[in-house]
Amino acid sequence: MAGHKGLYGPMGTGMLITPNGAGLETVIQGGTGTESALAEQPAGMPERLESGTQNMPGIAGLRAGIEFVGRRGPQAIARRETALLRRIYRGLSSLPGIVLYTPEPDLRHFAPVLSFNVAGLPSETAARGLNEQGVAVRAGLHCAPTAHRFMGTLETGAVRVCPSAFTTEADADGFLRAVKRLLRKNSGPKD
Repeated sequence: MAGHKGLYGPMGTGMLITPNGAGLETVIQGGTGTESALAEQPAGMPERLESGTQNMPGIAGLRAGIEFVGRRGPQAIARRETALLRRIYRGLSSLPGIVLYTPEPDLRHFAPVLSFNVAGLPSETAARGLNEQGVAVRAGLHCAPTAHRFMGTLETGAVRVCPSAFTTEADADGFLRAVKRLLRKNSGPKD
């Protein structure tokens, strides 16, 4: 599982959970620091799977993220993210020129992600326009071509907004204001 998705760890961290490392084979050999004279990895776990220098800052960050989720509670985080995403969804759905690809969020079908496009703008152009206003979104295919094929956005991509446990109602409202400004700018006279 990716450490930065739902666990609030840094990008580049993650976990592979198996029963006692069953069935796992090494891919890279050497660089253990504990058995440096050996050409192969030590037999013991976890050293057998840990070649090279470990990402200790990333591991510490992932631990802090997991502890944060444990303190806040996954259900409380899900409720907050869903409420924020519903606020954003309702705001976007009231704007002409916005194409939504995500159903209205609810806790039964929860993923804190909303995909949309601004009619007449490539998703990357819309995202750049929002980023220039200080709003962080991601555009394109999001490493998920099958999802975009299903949504009908394989050629255009989509803009993705994902509130988190740290997003405020003011942030959500600021996002909606930025989208409105982008719509006004896009509907103006063309040179």
